[in-house]
Amino acid sequence: MADEKFDTIVIGAGPSGNACAYTLAKRGLKVLQLERGEYPGSKNVQGAILYADALETIIPDFRKDAPLERHIIEQRIWMMDDRSYCGAHYRSEDFNEEQPNRYTIIRAPFDKWFSRKVAAAGALVICETTVLELVRDADGKVIGVRTDRDGDPIYADVVVMAEGVSGLVGARAGLRPVPKPDTVALAVKEMHFLPKETIEARFNLKGDEGVVIEAAGTITKGMTGTGFIYTNKECISIGIGCLISDFAETGQTPYGLLDSFKSHPSVKPLLAGSEVKEYAAHMIPEGGYKAIPQLYGDGWLIVGDAGQFVNAVHREGSNLAMTTGRLAAETILELKSRHAPLTAANLASYKKRLDESFVMKDLKKYRNLPGTLHNKHLFTTYPQLLSKAAQTWFRVDGIDKKSKEEAIVHSFFKARSLKGILGDAIGMVRAWR
Repeated sequence: MADEKFDTIVIGAGPSGNACAYTLAKRGLKVLQLERGEYPGSKNVQGAILYADALETIIPDFRKDAPLERHIIEQRIWMMDDRSYCGAHYRSEDFNEEQPNRYTIIRAPFDKWFSRKVAAAGALVICETTVLELVRDADGKVIGVRTDRDGDPIYADVVVMAEGVSGLVGARAGLRPVPKPDTVALAVKEMHFLPKETIEARFNLKGDEGVVIEAAGTITKGMTGTGFIYTNKECISIGIGCLISDFAETGQTPYGLLDSFKSHPSVKPLLAGSEVKEYAAHMIPEGGYKAIPQLYGDGWLIVGDAGQFVNAVHREGSNLAMTTGRLAAETILELKSRHAPLTAANLASYKKRLDESFVMKDLKKYRNLPGTLHNKHLFTTYPQLLSKAAQTWFRVDGIDKKSKEEAIVHSFFKARSLKGILGDAIGMVRAWR
């Protein structure tokens, strides 16, 4: 293989790497995909959400054989204190459509399925192989990689780094900085197995319908982070994550947070009687638009988590990963079609494609939100105030409603002050817009 030259080498076999390798191989390019895991998805046991539109653009008939769990018909958003939550729900029969918009998936089987599609399209997929470094020519252009297999260079016209948030290959080569602790979250997740009928009864579901719960509040002990619960066919995925910088500062442990979340009065009944079979930790890029590194150069491109492509506000990741992988592939295909050299000047068209896509438009819209969310009151004071306000309002105890209203308003001003509340509100509005 060292004597061969490929059109493209793709490092990583997650959603972004698979999307890139598949798109290239489907169009006849000679593609080598390298994955350090035992098999694609071996490092991902957890549940996730698949956004159908992004995959459908790449594989229109994916629903025929992809390992999908449940299509999501209901979204719940919980703002939690230690004993309660205030929530917003949206559930619609319209989501029981012929081609559903969102699904829950389990990453290990899904990544293996996607990888089989990549191989069937003609790419050479090699697992249990770690890329040690990029190979450059005398002018500094990336012309291949060196792996831990035999140390000999493997050459290609372009290398696509889909290596995940840690991005060690790109960082070692000086192409991107090591992500800062305040731009990366560490999430811990478990799979709780229950009979299919039990899951459907507890979440008011039928057939392959599913529910997603996104939660924030005191469950993260004042740290910036969120929790989630996803329904799969025969298990429930539950997890929680916070910024690595917050874990370091507070001394809290990820597994301690997860145990506390599972014990919450609103969560514990959903998991009752379940059997835990899988546990995993996973890093998630949370820095947003301002943390995006240089994405292209002479002979190289960056896609997926390695490029900080996660919309933390809407909890979207897989669609951004697959879209960036596809756009990188389309950039390479366009340049190849007119025999243009894969230089930084020409590969800059990848950034242009990104800027014109929803990926950059959404990340740019929320570019100031990560900094705004570094406000512990959003995860402690306000959830507690909302819970107390709701409980005061809904109790019928002989106190008149006007007095209740005054008590609620007074509690907010006492806890945060008018200046503090206005500052928080203005900051959120500005960041959201």
